Amino acid sequence: MVPIQMVDLKSQYLKIKNEVDAAIAHCLETTAFINGPQVKEFAQNLEKYLGVKHVIPCANGTDALQIAMMALGLKPGDEVIVPTFTYVATAEVIALLGLTPVMVECDLHTFNVRAEDIETAITDKTKAIVPVHLFGQCADMEPIMALAEKHNLFVIEDTAQALGAEYTFSDGKVMRAGTIGSVGCTSFFPSKNLGCYGDGGAMYTNDDALAQQIRMIANHGQSKKYYHQMVGVNSRLDTLQAGILNVKLKHLDRYAASRNAAATYYDNAFSGISGLQTPRRQANSTHVFHQYTLMVKDGKRDALKAHLEKNGIPSMVYYPLPLYAQEAFKNEKYKPEDFPVAEALCSSVLSLPIHTEMTDDQLNLISTAVTGFFSA
Repeated sequence: MVPIQMVDLKSQYLKIKNEVDAAIAHCLETTAFINGPQVKEFAQNLEKYLGVKHVIPCANGTDALQIAMMALGLKPGDEVIVPTFTYVATAEVIALLGLTPVMVECDLHTFNVRAEDIETAITDKTKAIVPVHLFGQCADMEPIMALAEKHNLFVIEDTAQALGAEYTFSDGKVMRAGTIGSVGCTSFFPSKNLGCYGDGGAMYTNDDALAQQIRMIANHGQSKKYYHQMVGVNSRLDTLQAGILNVKLKHLDRYAASRNAAATYYDNAFSGISGLQTPRRQANSTHVFHQYTLMVKDGKRDALKAHLEKNGIPSMVYYPLPLYAQEAFKNEKYKPEDFPVAEALCSSVLSLPIHTEMTDDQLNLISTAVTGFFSA
C-alpha cells in the first residue's frame, strides 16, 4: 500500500502526467514565462467554470486578499470583520494595510462564521466582512449578504478552501463560492483542491469597475505600461503554473467527487462513536472537503493524534490557536470567555487524510485505527 499522506500530490500527478507534462513543455517551448497565453486562457476557463465575469490571477492567496482590500478603497482605521477560527492570512493582510481586524465567533458544527455573530460586531467604522468558507463548504451567505446590504458593507469571500462549492439561495438560485460577495479570493497552493506546483492565487468579481482596479493594483498600479495611476503591487501567476492549472481545472469536479466519497466512508465508519463529532454539511451548500475535520470529545484529541501517528497515519490540527490568541494579534479587548466555540474547536479539532487518490484500503486502515482507539 502507498504510504498514507494528508494529500498525495504525486499519485494525483501520475494520473494526469501526460497532460501536465505537455502543458509544461509548451510553456518551455514558447518561453513566454510571464503573462503568457496560458494565463489568459486559465482566467477565461475559470470564469466559465465559476460563472463569474472576471477572474484576475495573482501570485498567491494572501496577495489576493490584500489586493482586493486595496481595490475596494479601504483606509487605515477601517474595521474588517473576520472569523477568529481561520488561518492567519485572513487577518494578516488587514493588519498590513493598517485596517483593524474585528474577530467574531463561528458555528460549532459547520466551523463557519454566522450572520448573527457578525451583526453584533458591526460599528460605524465597519467597512467589510470577510466570510471564510472553511474546510470546503460555504458560510451561510444569504443572511450575510442581507446584513452587508443593510449596513452598506463590502463582502470579501475567502474561498481558498472551497473552490467549486455551490451555495443555493432560498429562491433556488445557485452560485459558486467566491462569486456571491463583492469579490472572491482564492489560493492555488499545491495542497488546495485546485492546486498548482508552486504559488498562485486569483480574485474574481462581477463588478467591471472593481475588476479594472484589481488588475491595475496587481500590475504596479498601471493600466498602460509605464503609466502608473496608483500605487500597486507586483503580483502575477506565472505561465507555467497557469498551464498546470488549466489541466487540473478539467478534473476539479472529479476531485471533489473523490473527496466526498472519502468523507462519506469516514462518516459511515464513525457514525456509532459517541466520542466524535463528524463534519456537518450545511443544507444550502455543497462540500468539497478540503479537510475532513472531526471534533474529538472529552479531551482525547491529542491522544487520538498520537495513536494515529503510532500506526503510521498522519493527522493535523487546523487550528491550534484562535486568531485573537496569536501573539501577532493579541488585544486586551478579546478574552477567551467571549469565544467559547473557538476555544472548544481549537482544543478538539483533528483533520484526517483526505485527497483525490485515496483507496479503500487506506480508508479502511485509517477508520479502523480511529474506531480501535475508541473501543480499546
